[in-house]
Amino acid sequence: MNIVVVGCGKIGGAIVASLVEEGHNVIAVDNDPKVLSDIENIYDVMTVCGSGTDCDVLRDAGIEETELLVAVTSSDELNMLSCFISKKMGAKHTIARIRKPEYNMRGLGFLKEQLDISLVLNPELLAAHEIYNIIKFPSAVKIETFSRRSFEIMEIIIREDSPLVDTRLADIRNKFKAKFLVCDVQRGDEVCIPDGNFILRAGDRIGITTPPAETAKMTKALGLDRKQAKNIMLVGGSRIAYYLARVLGDSGHRVKILEKDPRRCDELSELLPRAVIINGDGASQEVLTEEGLGSTDAFVALTGMDEENILISILAASRSVKTVIAKINRSELAEMARNLGLECVISPKETVSSILSQYARALENSMGSNVETLYKIMDGKAEVLEFNVSNDFGYGRIPLSELKIKENILVAGIFRNGSSVLPTGSDCIMPGDRVIVVTAGHRLNDLSDMFR
Repeated sequence: MNIVVVGCGKIGGAIVASLVEEGHNVIAVDNDPKVLSDIENIYDVMTVCGSGTDCDVLRDAGIEETELLVAVTSSDELNMLSCFISKKMGAKHTIARIRKPEYNMRGLGFLKEQLDISLVLNPELLAAHEIYNIIKFPSAVKIETFSRRSFEIMEIIIREDSPLVDTRLADIRNKFKAKFLVCDVQRGDEVCIPDGNFILRAGDRIGITTPPAETAKMTKALGLDRKQAKNIMLVGGSRIAYYLARVLGDSGHRVKILEKDPRRCDELSELLPRAVIINGDGASQEVLTEEGLGSTDAFVALTGMDEENILISILAASRSVKTVIAKINRSELAEMARNLGLECVISPKETVSSILSQYARALENSMGSNVETLYKIMDGKAEVLEFNVSNDFGYGRIPLSELKIKENILVAGIFRNGSSVLPTGSDCIMPGDRVIVVTAGHRLNDLSDMFR
């Protein structure tokens, strides 16, 4: 598929990388020739130097034959205008990054409709919701939801005292009363979709899927902490901090934000009357101690520097803060942070690249089901996809045990007629179902791709 990416900064670069990995024909557009030179040195893509609102530049990028244009420059207005012009010139679908709160809180639907934008992306808002999900469930390091919140996949790390240690997966249903499924395991650098003979060990990072009705039973059976944080400390008054503080405040949490720019503190004080805004350097141990780090239930590092976020998060963890989350965009630093003991790491650019992969695969669909949702999990080494099953699906009404499913692919959940099904070998996929599939090492565009 021909895809034009306008704006190749942190987010745009991650999108280019993801789309190239997916096998698409990508054309990168940016004003900065050095940025484009760096892109060309890493990826096999065509580049065009200039503005994404210039008709000649867009024409040089082949906009007339483009299935998808993605505008992710630092300017919301330029992104919207680029999408509008591109659609008029022949682009079939357009996606715009729109980050400003004033657009996202008022009139976004109107703008999207009038400019004929297919999808709006707000990396900061998406990251805020991802962090909020983790704060709600302190034992998880990542949570994704499917089928309109009818299924959840939680990533947890098995502790030494966990009842899952040395448990064979085939014995789980007899050992625990709750219904849940271990759908993927990361051990060291390796990720696999385990079979029934797989034995869990301490230190494994596992993905668990369960219907919401079983979540309470599951957490109790596994000894996972469900006590929600009350006092939240955020370091850095970024857009993510703003969106996160809003949703936390609406949920009754007590939020304190440390920001060293006094002008930004004044802005946040007006925008967030329920939050406590402190003008101070969150990288200072003295300031953190004075502001109550020791009595904080959850700590989130949201400064603009990955390295600073890692260091202050390690400090917070050393002070026995129960939930510590760090925003880290560089993948190599994220891996280093986990090796240093930081379990919860979020990356806005990785979240956005997952959504772009999902959208592109949905456009490619042609075989009787379509990608509804896609998430990268286990540090990008595995994927969870949700498919809608249409009436002409060729493998319906056949028990899963009789289907030839490829290795490292698992049907992890089925949502049917308002009910969540945790599938066994005797269950079938039916037209109208929503099916959740976990895969490692495969690229699925369609539900039929999982069969040999």
